[in-house]
Amino acid sequence: MTLRPFLRDSDLPDADSLPCMLAWVAPDGTVLHANRGFHEQVGSGGISVSLPALLTADSGVALTTQLAARRDFRLSVRMPLSGNLRWGEAWLDLQVTWLDEQGCYVCVLHDVSDSRRAEIASRSRAEQFQLLADNVPVLISYFEATNFRCLYANKLYAQTFGFDERSVIGRTFAEIVGDAAAEVIQPYVDYLLREHKPAAYEREMRTPEGKRHWLEVNLIPHLAADGTLLAAFVLVADITKHRLAEQAVRESEERLSKFMQASVEGILFHRNGYLTDANDPLCQLVGYPLEEILGRHVFDFLPSDQIARVSAVMEAHGEVAYESVVLHRDGRRIPVEFIVRTIERHGERLRMSIVRDIRDRHAAQEHIRRLAHNDSLTGLPNRLSLMEHLGHMIAAARRDDSQVALLFIDLDHFKRVNDSLGHLVGDTLLQTIARRITESLRGTDVVARFGGDEFIVLLPRTLQRMDVEEVAHKLLARIEVPVNADGRLISVTPSIGISMFPHDGETADDLIKHADTAMYLAKSRGRANYQFFTPAMASTAYDALVLESQMSQALTRGEFVLHFQPQVRSRDGVLVGAEALIRWNHPERGLLMPDMFIPLAEQQRLMLPIGQWVLRESMRCARRWHEEGLCVPVAVNLSTVQFQTSGFTALIEQLLAEEGVAGELLELELTERMLMDDLPEVKRKLSELKALGIRISVDDFGTGYSSLAHLKELPIDKMKIDRSFVLGLPADNDSAAIARAIVQMARGLGLVVIAEGVETDAQRNFLARLDCDELQGLLVGEPLAAADFADWVARQSHTTQV
Repeated sequence: MTLRPFLRDSDLPDADSLPCMLAWVAPDGTVLHANRGFHEQVGSGGISVSLPALLTADSGVALTTQLAARRDFRLSVRMPLSGNLRWGEAWLDLQVTWLDEQGCYVCVLHDVSDSRRAEIASRSRAEQFQLLADNVPVLISYFEATNFRCLYANKLYAQTFGFDERSVIGRTFAEIVGDAAAEVIQPYVDYLLREHKPAAYEREMRTPEGKRHWLEVNLIPHLAADGTLLAAFVLVADITKHRLAEQAVRESEERLSKFMQASVEGILFHRNGYLTDANDPLCQLVGYPLEEILGRHVFDFLPSDQIARVSAVMEAHGEVAYESVVLHRDGRRIPVEFIVRTIERHGERLRMSIVRDIRDRHAAQEHIRRLAHNDSLTGLPNRLSLMEHLGHMIAAARRDDSQVALLFIDLDHFKRVNDSLGHLVGDTLLQTIARRITESLRGTDVVARFGGDEFIVLLPRTLQRMDVEEVAHKLLARIEVPVNADGRLISVTPSIGISMFPHDGETADDLIKHADTAMYLAKSRGRANYQFFTPAMASTAYDALVLESQMSQALTRGEFVLHFQPQVRSRDGVLVGAEALIRWNHPERGLLMPDMFIPLAEQQRLMLPIGQWVLRESMRCARRWHEEGLCVPVAVNLSTVQFQTSGFTALIEQLLAEEGVAGELLELELTERMLMDDLPEVKRKLSELKALGIRISVDDFGTGYSSLAHLKELPIDKMKIDRSFVLGLPADNDSAAIARAIVQMARGLGLVVIAEGVETDAQRNFLARLDCDELQGLLVGEPLAAADFADWVARQSHTTQV
């Protein structure tokens, strides 16, 4: 439809050249004709559509009502984010003229979005300032310079003097604070008016209830550009708590004296190094009565190697905590922690030291350090320690032009023992076999537990192959002797693979890999035998290649799945997160656990695409649950190869953006070893991850080796106690001591602690008493597919409500 039936050609302006939107509209709202500006903004569908329909619901109703009146009007309306509108949300000013002869309206539409947004922003800033002023713990007011009448006051100022924000306006400061207070304040006001400089003072006031308050007042001049005084800001801070604190310090003197006598830790005071007082625990620690301590110099109770350090602390007058050593009367060295403070006592400035006996702490730390290098079950060197020994032996063999033999021992069908008789029986068997292997070797030989039911034996300075064969025969015979485990005679046989330096490899990794290959050949030849590595055995790597190829295809075929194990708060069982655990739905072998394919994936760099899939799928599940009202942060284990990849943090940020997931819904678990390599780079990466809102957890804490000095420098949120320590709780004293030490250590570092592998009520109760924050394990819930996990959460929620 065109405009011609309504207007003569001579009446039509050059509408397309106008810088506004122009439309001719029927009384029912139908757009009869429009200029180019209208078409460009609304789109090609601008004709024969209803103008009210293009607006928000309230604007559409308002326009329809006005159009029915057939008269001139002006209206502000809004266009919503919908349809083909290119400008999005917009505010429009409509000037509407009724053309009686043509029976339609001519509408001029002006886009006033910018001015409206500016108005809203200005109002928002004013509201923000008002909100800030009304909520800061400071009294704020603004007085005119000529008569010192109030022009503005925040809520706290007005209420303090019995007014509100409106009734206080226009009053003089004397009317607000009272004549008596005004008389005290007037000299400071006069100074500001005369000098045009800030003035400050303190005064005491009492509330209507009679409570004393101390106020700190700052008068700040507001000067014009030419230096004319326009007004004055008045800022009043309540410093009552500071004055009360001073009083509390005085009153605490008596309490300090009582505390000294009640404390179980040693406390001493000294002036310039000479002891002025000490409590009974300090006397007991060093073995002297108080009368033999007073007046002596603190250096008398230190070994000579500690005097320089303690002297430096005393000269610096710092308030620090550090470890040192004191001497007992009988000459024993006692490790202690000095917590040094400067205090006022009896009006005199003294140095106070809390002397904490840390022998138990050192024992626990030494135990943790030993566990970092030794297997917790068998006491043998672990993999980390093994690699150190092997590196030293290879270096010595190069110097001496000698050989090193490496025997890789794997127990045949050991999994059957665990599956049929349980892990406790399996552990007993491993301990017995570890002892037998050790007893079969020379003092210079090394045996280590490599992992699971795998052991490695290192024979340095080996002369001939027949010497190695003799050891292998001895181990075969010794290991297969039945073991009495809980009244059951259990017998397992070993398969042994042997590699020799330098013939079978120049590096530790090559020797282990080739011995591992020979061990698998021994298994394929009937088990319970040994095989030396030969180059021809490299062909057995074919099986690994097949599995590698299947893993590559598994990604494209969607054969990997994630299971989620719930993590709950220990004190009330509330769900706090879930750990994502990968599984492989192998088309031939069924559901495979990660230990059956992840090691190969890490060796062959397949861990990068698999790890990226795990991260993306975990984010998707977390987002889906969040959309369904379930806020569950998902913890994902990182491999070393993932974390060390260049651009790792950028990849995480990209995945979060692509999946639309907040960083707070993701937790990354790293091993201790990963945190110790290239500390500055690790710290940089972790800081970038933390900036995204991601939480960082140290996985399997206590099984690796990490420097506590380094850990405290890293932005870590959580420590996870390894299941190997949880297994023996609470009966095993060593495990209990380690768990307690880890929890206390985490508390000192301000970290959350979670224990994994919790399977019994006794373990849960013990960990709760230790104040362990979170729990994970079969007692809480087994790993579940995503849908089953959501159902589990729903059931738990229903049970809690019931």
